[in-house]
Amino acid sequence: MPTIAFHQPDTLPAVPGYTHVVEVTGGRTLYISGQVALDEQGQLIGKGDVIAQAEQVFRNIQLALQTAGATFEHVIKLTFFMTDITDLPCIRPVRDQYINTLRPPASSAVEVRRLVQEDWLLEIEAIAVCP
Repeated sequence: MPTIAFHQPDTLPAVPGYTHVVEVTGGRTLYISGQVALDEQGQLIGKGDVIAQAEQVFRNIQLALQTAGATFEHVIKLTFFMTDITDLPCIRPVRDQYINTLRPPASSAVEVRRLVQEDWLLEIEAIAVCP
């Protein structure tokens, strides 16, 4: 069984919504490739709508985790790639439906000029640790 500790060091600024350091001992590590807002038929969900795309992206991450017998409780790191970083406050409520907001994963957000397809507004990758 893995041991996971979430640390918010006093030597770093207090932050809402993510954890500065997640320490893991033992367990299996899962690396979830960047997920975009494509449904199971490969169709884009939410063209021009970052919230709809975020909902599909988190659904896809959940499905990927389930494949390996994991859940969002096992996610220790999320990386957001966004074409407009000012959309981050719109995405957080969607994220908060999936993660443990009392022990949020480590997180990074990066604005990119564009993703692989022009209509994609968001891509998220995840790292999870489970037994």
